[in-house]
Amino acid sequence: MRVEAEGLATGLTHYDPLSLGIAPGGCVIVDFTAFDGDPAGVAAHAEAWLNRLPCPSIALTTERVRLKGFDLSLPTPGEVERLEAVVAANPVASTVLVQTLRLIEQLPMQAGLVVESLAFATLQQGEEFRCWLAALPEQAQTPLSKPADSPPLILERRDDMLDILLNRPEGRNEINVEMRDALFEAFSLAAMDDDVKRVHVRGAGDSFSIGGALSDFGRVGSGAAGHFIRSERLPARMLADHGHKYHFHLHGACVGAGVEIAAFGGHVTATPTAFLRLPEVSMGLIPGAGGCVSVTKRIGRQGAAWLMMTGQRISARTALKWGLIDAIEN
Repeated sequence: MRVEAEGLATGLTHYDPLSLGIAPGGCVIVDFTAFDGDPAGVAAHAEAWLNRLPCPSIALTTERVRLKGFDLSLPTPGEVERLEAVVAANPVASTVLVQTLRLIEQLPMQAGLVVESLAFATLQQGEEFRCWLAALPEQAQTPLSKPADSPPLILERRDDMLDILLNRPEGRNEINVEMRDALFEAFSLAAMDDDVKRVHVRGAGDSFSIGGALSDFGRVGSGAAGHFIRSERLPARMLADHGHKYHFHLHGACVGAGVEIAAFGGHVTATPTAFLRLPEVSMGLIPGAGGCVSVTKRIGRQGAAWLMMTGQRISARTALKWGLIDAIEN
């Protein structure tokens, strides 16, 4: 559904958003390119109405500005068409994502993690995720990390500093159940020990972390069971209140949960060749390791929505420009 900004300014908000007859897989796109009024004022006036939309809302503007209230603000028709295609391909995941981000923007981090987990659990039972899972090649479902004699994490304590090394380089530090539980325990230790003032987190091998293990996807019996597990064992729960202690050092591939967990850190650095990506919407899901909270906290709701919906791979330099990391280090 496309409307001119004048329509949003003069009367569209008088109609209930649910009565607009928006086609499944559609968006509401408001064109501000020929608008002579105050775009920010119109967006602010329509914010409550926009937040009730049962689909993503996109503002087409003449420059790269973020109009409050919209799920996305985009500067070119080409970018709008790209996002329309994303929504058409995964309408449920796209809608659940923007609804989740709308709520999280207004909530404390711990409450936001609950909302994210419930939304993720909903999508785990959805048709989009089932179709993605069914099309996953058998090879991709084979665990990258093999059972090993060495622990998934190596911890070293030095005075008031704790060093944590993700120690599954052969699997590019994928976050499987073993790694998740080890991270939860390590982050719990740092949270409970007031003498630990600084925590440095690194990854062994050529990547910081490629995120959740594909071999674990779909293994949980139900969305409800998955939510229960995340309520008890999600590493992000230990970071949300103690992230200021953490310095995450990123390199190589930083994908999915690898980005989500690191974004909680009080200080995040990356090597010049590192790249970051959040591909979950293309799987029929949303980030479920805390990223809807942590990434939004760092780059705002609209930046988070764009990164998550497009699944775009971004460089360390772009991540620095956006505020997703704090510095580039060699």
